[in-house]
Amino acid sequence: MADAVSAARRSWRVLRERGPGQVQFWFIALMVGIAAGFAALFFRRGIEWLQSTLYGVDDTQLLHSFAAGLPWYWIWMLPVIGGLVVGLILHWFTPDGRVRTVADVIEGAALADGRVEKREGWASAAASLITLSSGGSSGREGPVVHLAAVISTYVSDKINANGITGRDLMGCAVASAVSASFNAPIAGALFALEVVLRHFAINAFAPIVIASVAGTVINRLEFGDVTEFSLGSDCALEFYWELPAFLILGLVAGVVAAVFMRATFWAEDIGNDLQRRTGMPRWLRPALAGVLLGGIAIVFHHIIGVGYETTSDALTGQLLLHEAIIFAIVKVIAVAITFAGRMGGGVFSPSLMIGALTGLAFGMIATGIFPDVSGSETLYALAGMGAVAAAVLGAPISTTLIVFELTGDWQTGLAVMVSVSLSTALASRMVHRSYFLTQLERRNIHLAAGPQAYLLSMFRVGNVMRPVDGDNTASQEALLTLIEQGQYIDRQATLERAMPVFESAGLDFIPVVTLAPGNAPPVLEGALYQVDALKAYNRALAATAAEEHR
Repeated sequence: MADAVSAARRSWRVLRERGPGQVQFWFIALMVGIAAGFAALFFRRGIEWLQSTLYGVDDTQLLHSFAAGLPWYWIWMLPVIGGLVVGLILHWFTPDGRVRTVADVIEGAALADGRVEKREGWASAAASLITLSSGGSSGREGPVVHLAAVISTYVSDKINANGITGRDLMGCAVASAVSASFNAPIAGALFALEVVLRHFAINAFAPIVIASVAGTVINRLEFGDVTEFSLGSDCALEFYWELPAFLILGLVAGVVAAVFMRATFWAEDIGNDLQRRTGMPRWLRPALAGVLLGGIAIVFHHIIGVGYETTSDALTGQLLLHEAIIFAIVKVIAVAITFAGRMGGGVFSPSLMIGALTGLAFGMIATGIFPDVSGSETLYALAGMGAVAAAVLGAPISTTLIVFELTGDWQTGLAVMVSVSLSTALASRMVHRSYFLTQLERRNIHLAAGPQAYLLSMFRVGNVMRPVDGDNTASQEALLTLIEQGQYIDRQATLERAMPVFESAGLDFIPVVTLAPGNAPPVLEGALYQVDALKAYNRALAATAAEEHR
């Protein structure tokens, strides 16, 4: 027994010091996938239980219809109370009062060796669960993705994983969470590669697929092998010369996606400005958003929660033309208010709903004008759903597959692919990047341009500089002279800030200082040489290229 314990300890020590072998990593990936799959399942069940408790509905899939019979004051009060609870949670457990979502997972994969904030992650999951259960208008997939990343972070920290292993484990967790949410194993794996890791390395593919399958198995054990949405039997492409209509739909969907993204950012800016001008406590902000959402929900019940009931109605053609248009507009407004109030939730489910409504409205108009050469209007709803969602996420491949796996309809591939391609291309021109990358850009985190842009932000000047008393460092006199001329840089700054200084000043080295409080002079710490900064940058580029092509 003692020998076995000793051997286990040695194996654990080797695992932490050298990293897992291939077989070990696949086993760890499976365990992470199972944990993330159950997290997605419990999150979904938690929303259903809390919605049933608060609204008194037996089948949460019919919440929108059921809410029509509830007292108006209850519909209005629930998002207010939920917003107040969310505000207090975020105030107590996050430093900035902000919910963590997919954008933070992308940032963690690129800049934090596959890690995300753990304490803030748990708080964000709780906030999103309450938001979606009490009348907020957003999606459940974004919170689930971040929750999965929190799980992988715990594992990465436990085994002392390096950046490559940490990112791959994060990809495994995300793939499992997405597949467990949608019953979509193919899309789950590709979403992790396309959106989170942002590369398709061969070595990462196998463990991510294993984890994605684990998430799917968990979903099917609980819900059975059924699709999220069912389409009408006549959902088929009637004539191939109908394809130009789907090209036009793609352009329309691209505009809708761009408007949707800009509306959410505009609303967030208004919320920030209002909070700054009024001095409103940050914990009150979600409750004020709840006041607006509750007022809208009294008339438009479809904005409550994830919105899959209305999405299903659009895909089966159960809405009138004016309903589809009005519901889409109101949903955009409701989602913008939810995010402006920092209530939590994701953007994927709303984009599916808005896309389905957009496609249905377009299809009704198109089939009404050309009835003899048109197929079903619900096919346009399906294509619109994929087109808007793909443009918002900036993930045309995985989104297209998610749409197929959500509906189980693979015969409409041409129509969906045509619309997705045009919408993604147009939206990327209007917004310049996906929703998540734009979120990061607004926080001054530049990931859209690729590693060559963001790698410089990963290095602190203090970690690259030569110490002031080093053998190959410039003399103190020369460094102090530059400081007197105002040529220096803080040791806590990044190379992203330092490199332009070399270009503008024409210097080979820059004094590195620690800034003193008040009017005290900066304290000399060393010198940053341009050649050292370039060496660190080139090594990081080479490591990134090796990881993406291994």
